[in-house]
Amino acid sequence: MLLHIPEVLTGPALARARALLAAARWSDGRATAGVQAARVKNNEQLAAGSAELAELQSIVLGALERHSLFFSAALPKRVLPPQFNRYGGSANTYGAHVDQAIRYHPDGVQRVRTDLSCTLFLADPADYDGGELVIQDTFGTPRIKLPAGDLVLYPGTSVHRVEPVIRGHRLASFFWIESLVRSDEQRRLLHDMDMALMRLRARHGESDEAVALTGTYHNLLRQWADT
Repeated sequence: MLLHIPEVLTGPALARARALLAAARWSDGRATAGVQAARVKNNEQLAAGSAELAELQSIVLGALERHSLFFSAALPKRVLPPQFNRYGGSANTYGAHVDQAIRYHPDGVQRVRTDLSCTLFLADPADYDGGELVIQDTFGTPRIKLPAGDLVLYPGTSVHRVEPVIRGHRLASFFWIESLVRSDEQRRLLHDMDMALMRLRARHGESDEAVALTGTYHNLLRQWADT
């Protein structure tokens, strides 16, 4: 499932994140790439010890916790702390690659299966040319460039790339999720049912049918979830 989730960051939170990124110092993004990805990765990234990183991570994680559409689609079990990158100038692209299946949490203890990949756009699209996220999967090959504060959620199994930025700078947060429901197909079915239930309640209130379907949703989640 590929899903555009609008307005994850808005207002003061988005403005603060952009101000922190404007003040940040950037390092070579290849330092955190795997062997295959490092060959095609040419961008900049906030280093683990940068002064701005902890506050930026708190802003993004707090916004995700409050966003019901994100929770419905991802059913997150573990979310790796967000990282932040910049494309522009001579460090302006990331060739076709697949994200690592297992990543280590910065705490050095947890291992996280990367069921879902996320990119949260943090630069206004008018501020840069190029920089589209191109995702190859069974749903086609969309070229994604979203408003600042919007997020795209897509399967971690996808081959994807970032097109060269030829003007300005593309700023984004990226991170991975281990879902309670490992199967992309099952997550899609649960998300579709959840959205249909929301529309049913909006139209008819807490009807007997809505209660019965809610029970079906939770019984499927109970059957498929790995807690």
